[in-house]
Amino acid sequence: MKKVAVIGSGTMGNGIAHVFAQNGFFVSLIDISDEALQKALGTISRNLDRIIAKGNLTEEQKAATLGNIATFTNMQQGVQDVDLVVEAATENVDLKLNIFRDLSRFAKPEAILASNTSSISITKIAAVTDRPDKVIGMHFMNPVPVMKLVEVIRGYSTSDEVTKQIVELAKQLGKVPAEANDYPGFVANRILMPMINEAIYTLFEGVAGVTEIDTIMKLGMAHPMGPLQLADFIGLDVCLSILHVLHDGFGNPKYAPCPLLVNMVQAGHKGAKSGQGFYSWANGAKDLVVADRFRK
Repeated sequence: MKKVAVIGSGTMGNGIAHVFAQNGFFVSLIDISDEALQKALGTISRNLDRIIAKGNLTEEQKAATLGNIATFTNMQQGVQDVDLVVEAATENVDLKLNIFRDLSRFAKPEAILASNTSSISITKIAAVTDRPDKVIGMHFMNPVPVMKLVEVIRGYSTSDEVTKQIVELAKQLGKVPAEANDYPGFVANRILMPMINEAIYTLFEGVAGVTEIDTIMKLGMAHPMGPLQLADFIGLDVCLSILHVLHDGFGNPKYAPCPLLVNMVQAGHKGAKSGQGFYSWANGAKDLVVADRFRK
């Protein structure tokens, strides 16, 4: 496995492309606009500079990494000769199903098709392809170049051989693979999202403020980031989408999203990506202040 295509050049997609390219894979990075692709290359370049500044990479290695990435706005051209496709598009089920339908036509028959989805059913995605045995979940964590975990999600029809290949591939990338079966939220988000939702309910019901909730979880539970800050970092729209998947998938009211989260997303306050969430992100993560709405 030497050639990989990554579909989507946003936060997750450019991080996944970065990691593959830095480990010697030839990467086709695919998006619908050249502007998005150039922005992604700029992000990868800056992230490589940070690794150089820490003494863990040379300028020559940076040049080689960037040289391993080719960009495409045409999916058919980008995936036609690759061994693996990793889809990292927006967490929207209809969009992902359409992408995988196209991949069935454009990717060579032996290519493995992976999704970086954080909650959407791998079995459902696989069912629209011509190779359900070769469809699998590769759920990288954000930021991809830093975080070690890859949640490997096996769909109902995913073969043993494909699962083994992806587990070994994750290890080649310097990651730690952890296998999970295909049920709503898998492992990571089935546990994480109810915690974040409960933190939002705790704020919504006036039990404590933003700073107090995050401080208690950081200092009392040894979490590196409080749940409200983490929600902002993930994206409140993404959190809401995952909670809908959990609620619909299990039919259990404990997964129902907090009304405050629903209202914030409807208002366009999606966290770090929009500049406003539980915190104001105008000055970035280094100078976080609680959003005006939640100040006492």
